[in-house]
Amino acid sequence: MKMAFLEYAVSHPESGPYGITCGKDGALWFTEQKGNRIGRITESGETTTFDVPTPQAGVMSIISEAKGDVWFTEYHANQIGRLQANGALTEYAIPTANAAPFGIAEGPDGAVWFTEMNTGIIGKMTSSGEFTEYELPNAQAFPSFITRGPDGAMWFTENQGNKVGRITAEGQITEYDVPTAQSGPVVITCGPDGALWFVEIVGNKIGRITVGGAITEYVIPTPDARPHAITPGIRGDLWFTEWASNKIGRITTDGIITEYAIPTEKAEPHGIAVSAIGDVWIAEEHDRIGRLMVDEKAGG
Repeated sequence: MKMAFLEYAVSHPESGPYGITCGKDGALWFTEQKGNRIGRITESGETTTFDVPTPQAGVMSIISEAKGDVWFTEYHANQIGRLQANGALTEYAIPTANAAPFGIAEGPDGAVWFTEMNTGIIGKMTSSGEFTEYELPNAQAFPSFITRGPDGAMWFTENQGNKVGRITAEGQITEYDVPTAQSGPVVITCGPDGALWFVEIVGNKIGRITVGGAITEYVIPTPDARPHAITPGIRGDLWFTEWASNKIGRITTDGIITEYAIPTEKAEPHGIAVSAIGDVWIAEEHDRIGRLMVDEKAGG
């Protein structure tokens, strides 16, 4: 594959980009954890920002749902945020105090599902603001990220519980142990092969779990890479960030890993998203949005 790496400085210094997602408007949307803003960047590199009303809200994960609204978690403010196409920003308080909402995803039921790190709860919220919460067996499991599975259920990681969990729309929970002890699973996503893929930030591996619960792990070539986020590509592959080694990784569905260095040193790549044309976009906490341009004509 032929690659070209671009980086765009965000509009404000010390903004701390963290999560990133592809919007239904063709732009990329990202959270500014330190700047307390939601950012938008076009393919030409033009950026726009939207202030979050609650000070120091701790905006973390972000998604663009089917109708085009952008939803995000406010880790410190204990809220779920919603940004509409017209710029209107609404915040919804989570019923459980000090929940520390982190991961977020749209469910097959049209609700927004999210993890509560501090309370060991999986929550969901309807578009009208109605909350439902489901307690995990282990309150200290530290549920991290969540995604919609190919089976209609929601799948999530338990960072401290060392498990991958599955929850149905009715709240039935099933958990699967990660083979590597204390692996620290973080982001999870639905892969192009009908399995769920996740990163092990401590285990230094990429994990794959079938809807039946069978887990396979792939070791990342760079030691202590600290993989953080993972997302499907458009060529039957997946892409992930390596926070400590300052790289972007690509893994095929048969487990072959290739790594690409980020030009800026100590960029601290976190969130990752792949656009419709296959470009890989990265939220770099050191105030840049990275873009790995993949040759459209190159084979996989």
